[in-house]
Amino acid sequence: MLTLTQIQQILEKENLLREFITPTHWTLTAPFDKDFEKISYDSREVDSTTLFFCKGNNFQQRFLEQALKDGLTCYIAEQPYEVAAELAIIVTDIRKALAVLSMAFYDYPQEKLKLIGITGTKGKTTVAYFTKQILDLATNKKTALLSTLNTTLDGVTFFKSKLTTPESLDLYRMMAEAVANGMTHLVMEVSSQAYKVARVYGLTFDVGIFLNISPDHIGPIEHPTFEDYFYCKRQLVANSRQVILQHEIDHFDLLQELAEKQMIPVITYGNEAADYQVKPLDHPLAFALSSAEDRLELNGEYKILLAGDFNKENAAAALIASALVGADQAAGRQGLAEALVPGRMNLLLKSNGAHIYVDYAHNYLSMKSLLAFAKEQHPNGKLLVITGSTGNKAESRRDGLGQAIGEYADIAVLTSDDPNFEDPKKIADEIQQGIQNDRVHVHFEADRKKAIKEAIHNAGPNDAIILAGKGTDKYMTVNGEDLPYEGDYHLAETFIKD
Repeated sequence: MLTLTQIQQILEKENLLREFITPTHWTLTAPFDKDFEKISYDSREVDSTTLFFCKGNNFQQRFLEQALKDGLTCYIAEQPYEVAAELAIIVTDIRKALAVLSMAFYDYPQEKLKLIGITGTKGKTTVAYFTKQILDLATNKKTALLSTLNTTLDGVTFFKSKLTTPESLDLYRMMAEAVANGMTHLVMEVSSQAYKVARVYGLTFDVGIFLNISPDHIGPIEHPTFEDYFYCKRQLVANSRQVILQHEIDHFDLLQELAEKQMIPVITYGNEAADYQVKPLDHPLAFALSSAEDRLELNGEYKILLAGDFNKENAAAALIASALVGADQAAGRQGLAEALVPGRMNLLLKSNGAHIYVDYAHNYLSMKSLLAFAKEQHPNGKLLVITGSTGNKAESRRDGLGQAIGEYADIAVLTSDDPNFEDPKKIADEIQQGIQNDRVHVHFEADRKKAIKEAIHNAGPNDAIILAGKGTDKYMTVNGEDLPYEGDYHLAETFIKD
């Protein structure tokens, strides 16, 4: 519950309050006291006890008018509306107001959890799953998870996520539910949009992990420039008590400088210059972690279930983060050995020896890493890629996907991948423009299921097939509707038996 007096105090502290407006006067002080038993940004879920937030690029006055008819008496917005309301609370930034009032309404649940935030262009979900598996062992399954794929608030029951990082109101509601369920830790992916639109405004993480950075989500809908994207991403560094950085990432010096200015301790991982060095071993799924100081007591050998050297570095990040919030090496070693991430470098074998890799790779950096690994593992066979790109978002990805394909693939089948309101052929053409290699044979097949079936049927013993973008996703977004889709992994499982 929140009182109007509390709302005034919180907004004033954050310099967000403009004024209170009643039908008769304007004031800087709450004109009366009132208890709010609910908060909402959905006009369909209000009553007389609700504080309603007028937010969103598509917000229209008619939503507010309907809410008032349904019993609403008070709203909060960046501007007053010509409506008959008991009270309007006008703020300078509605999204920031939503964040700080939501955490207060739910009694600051973040203070009752150890929070690990993970950002980067690629690898967030993998690191999140690695970290949760380790902490599950360390906490007896008292670790909640908010990831791109799935969410769990009780440590064991998962449901499909709507956003990588939920809206602030939903985020604190989920945190409060996790606390009520007895959770002690929360692992969450933090998207660039989470900072762009203030979903995590005012939130401090116990540990922040910055994995990598490359151009992604650049376009009219999300970030106008790479600089804006990177600026939003690096806010995680400024809002963490402890930071973990991959030592060889682009713009490492800037990230380190930011941490130093904020007096935030940094632990690095990666090559010989890092605090913790990641060294591949002879076994393709094994690596060693070594540090001269090893104050976290993590030196030793580890195994993972996911292919690729980049996943060994993801594992290192998870080990360090988990250790910082209480996990020991035994939990780290066992957790990594058991952790499987849906749609992340999942390997299937055709009876003739052909390898089929299912992965969510959807941008240049992730696709390049995936294809480079597959090429290294299959030097004598053909490398075939089946991919597309999501419609109506992150148009800049398309050229990067084409670039990675041109650098490594022999055959590319461009197909549908959540085209939404765009034409899949148009998206495919834009990917193809980025393929600067005439030796790559490029085809278009709108039917993704058909493309996968034909590729697996024709694959020779030394070949590798990459099914990129969809992973285990069970839906295909077309014209704003989520249509049922079997999922790349399930389809591949079926077709290798034919």
